[in-house]
Amino acid sequence: MAKVPRSLAGQVVAITGGGRGIGRATAAALIAQGARVAIGDIEAALAERTATELGAGALGLPLDVTDRSSFAAFLERVEARLGPLAVLINNAGIMPIGPFLEETDACAERMVDINLHGVIFGSKLALERFVPRRRGHLVNIASVAGRLGVAGGATYCATKYAVVGLSEALRAELQGSGVDVTVVLPIGVNTELYSGLPAPRGYKTPEPEDVAGAIVGALQRPRFEVYVPKSVGAVVRAGAVIPRSAGDRVTRLLKSNETLTSPDLNARAAYEARIMQTIGRVPPAVGSRPAAGSRTAAGSGPAAGPGPPAGSDPAPRSEPPAGSEPPAPAPAQAETEPV
Repeated sequence: MAKVPRSLAGQVVAITGGGRGIGRATAAALIAQGARVAIGDIEAALAERTATELGAGALGLPLDVTDRSSFAAFLERVEARLGPLAVLINNAGIMPIGPFLEETDACAERMVDINLHGVIFGSKLALERFVPRRRGHLVNIASVAGRLGVAGGATYCATKYAVVGLSEALRAELQGSGVDVTVVLPIGVNTELYSGLPAPRGYKTPEPEDVAGAIVGALQRPRFEVYVPKSVGAVVRAGAVIPRSAGDRVTRLLKSNETLTSPDLNARAAYEARIMQTIGRVPPAVGSRPAAGSRTAAGSGPAAGPGPPAGSDPAPRSEPPAGSEPPAPAPAQAETEPV
């Protein structure tokens, strides 16, 4: 007999990178199920505006996932306003793309800080609440790029592989605790993060609502691994058992290794500019080739293209001290959307 789906009515859910894209769509889907939703975003005004637009008592709060004290304050405010936390969705992430050797160290460090350290901080802070209560659900948004390395997104893939590994280890550690862990692995999703990037051959680019629906389903009927679309999971599982040469032929057939290497730069200009700010670089002009290490696609979406000629990287600004706010305007911590 099929299990009765868990009710989400009245459950308190916090979503990082919730101001737009997958985060916003997930907030809307959960509100429709009666959940009490808090949206955290590095862009405080965006978080507040999104919460107001979604209504139903949604809460929009500032959140810098790379700052543990900011994350702690966010969850404290959520519980003070809405009640005990039942679900944390670690969704914030960025995906600069381009050739690995043209990626700046600042770009790599920022990606690791947001995509991995942010998930680690959030997971610890949520589990500190869930474990003593013997209930709660931790949802980490990773990417198919956390199972299949993709050309043009080496460091991004590394962060997503790490999120998948972290989630698997936590699942093992929390067995019998009453706490559930889910990792979500979408292909590139139709948001600003994935603008100008193609879907692998044979796949339609999912909408944010498709990922949101999969997350809601995993909360109602807990399961560990969720692919969007579901058929991608079969490809990943097959790739784990067939010879490497056969896997390479499938990759060429699907053209999945070209997903991040031929972006439409004009279509990606707005997102490129936001990511350049979070990395601490001057945004490129529309239609120009971005600085090395600035190509993006995730969240919340995944994928990349070749960077500028060697030596064309602009001089970096000084990086802010650890734990401080990045330079204005506020940097993007957008939802993660895998390749």
